Amino acid sequence: AAHRANPPPRPRGYMQRAGLSLLASSQVLSSSMASLSLSSLVLSGQGLRSTRTPNAVSVRRVTSAASNLGGNGAGDVSSSSASSSSSATQQARFFASPFAPSSRGVQRALHTSNYTAAKAAAKSKAAAALTPDADAAAGDAKELKGAAADAAAKAAGKKRALDRVLGEIDANFGKGSIMKLGTASQAKVATFPSGAMTLDIALGGGLPRGRIVEIYGPESSGKTTLALHAMAEMQKLGGTVALIDAEHAFDPEYSARLGLDVDDLVVCQPETGEMALEVVDTLVRSSAVDLICVDSVAALVPRSEIEGEIGMVQVGAHARLMSQALRKINVNAAKAGVTIIFLNQLRSKIGVIYGNPEITTGGNALKFYASVRLDIRRKEVIKGKAGQDDKGVRVKVKVAKNKIAPPYKTAEFDMMFGMGISSAGCLLDAAGDMEVVERRGAYYYYNGEKLGQGREAALETLHASPALQKEIDVAVRKVTADRLAGAYGNAPGAGSVSVAPLGAFAKPKGGGLFDESDTDLGIDIEELGFDLEDEEEGNEPAAR
Repeated sequence: AAHRANPPPRPRGYMQRAGLSLLASSQVLSSSMASLSLSSLVLSGQGLRSTRTPNAVSVRRVTSAASNLGGNGAGDVSSSSASSSSSATQQARFFASPFAPSSRGVQRALHTSNYTAAKAAAKSKAAAALTPDADAAAGDAKELKGAAADAAAKAAGKKRALDRVLGEIDANFGKGSIMKLGTASQAKVATFPSGAMTLDIALGGGLPRGRIVEIYGPESSGKTTLALHAMAEMQKLGGTVALIDAEHAFDPEYSARLGLDVDDLVVCQPETGEMALEVVDTLVRSSAVDLICVDSVAALVPRSEIEGEIGMVQVGAHARLMSQALRKINVNAAKAGVTIIFLNQLRSKIGVIYGNPEITTGGNALKFYASVRLDIRRKEVIKGKAGQDDKGVRVKVKVAKNKIAPPYKTAEFDMMFGMGISSAGCLLDAAGDMEVVERRGAYYYYNGEKLGQGREAALETLHASPALQKEIDVAVRKVTADRLAGAYGNAPGAGSVSVAPLGAFAKPKGGGLFDESDTDLGIDIEELGFDLEDEEEGNEPAAR
């Protein structure tokens, strides 16, 4: 192999002369040496092939020597030896030809023929594999059936193990410690109205139950008014509300004008921040209240700061207080289904050139624990007629964070001085957004009936006709409930799965205010939040 891979250089005619000498010596040998002479002729022919250009003289010499050996050899050479010499002559002529293939060419040809045969065999095998076989198909089906049975048995075993583990956890930590979401009714988030219909639409149904809500904004932007309206709505649903007045600035008369029942309101005016948060934690763990409002976070002063001197620096005392309290309150509020509204103030960071320098008080813990964060700002002042005082302010609320619906939505509504949020203004704005009321230029139309030219005229028409206002309210709530159910309801093909009520736009569970149906309008009042019995009995706040 080494010789073939790297043959040494040889002089021209070397192998020819060696072959002729072998032929001369073979003539005096016995007939048994004839085969050896034939082999030497073959070697002589390969020697001729190894040269680059074989000459005619060498070819004639080898050919004549082969003929002499075939005809004039030893007398006792048999006919078989003669035939062998003739075949040897033919081989010598073939290998002496300049067109004879080399040994590498012969190997390549053999390799090519073998590859072609192997390829044909592979094709025939593949075709046989593609041919349907009844026995093979039956065997495959049996294997698949056995695999499916094994998988079902494995799944059943895992289900039994999971049920056993869930039972052990419930036994160790109490019932309801761990559950499946399909059977966990308390895990579904219910909502209640916030007092502004446009804000309820932006929130995806209203404020969530059992969650923490933060309302922040600049001074005189309507934070407390919005919180009082939410408390009044909770009282209308039959819930109990509590107010932690840390600022000591609660106005009972103004709250009563907003619809809040101050006689049933639980009020606490704490002296320290620790006291306020302990009261909140106690109320939450009692499960006796449904809504707690803390006004405000900035007024929750730590005891160390109150007992110390004015001007004493205490770094992070307020933030540590809020962080520690929220870690305790958050879990208890979720279990008891109590909503906690924290009102917060704004401060400005020093040295901020780019970006918003505003920051809320109490550290960053409340930002993370709050499920809903509302940024409320004054947009414009609602001017009165010439020579009259201003009527109120136009407020814009941005949903900065929302864990129960898509966030970053905005809502606008009117806050009238001494009256709170304008329900008629919210109704007109929501009816325009839901295309219940049509606006053509400066005119407002409902079912082809003109309500007035301009927003103020349309509001006066609604105030003058309570029946028309109620009809529009019912229609708006129905359209809103349908849209919210389509946007946040079940996925297509998910089947009938019980979902949480849509708060301000659907009947809440356990509510006793929805017992009649309005047959005149053809709309189910039970799903929209009205009680005709209260209206007949003269209960005006509940009827509204």
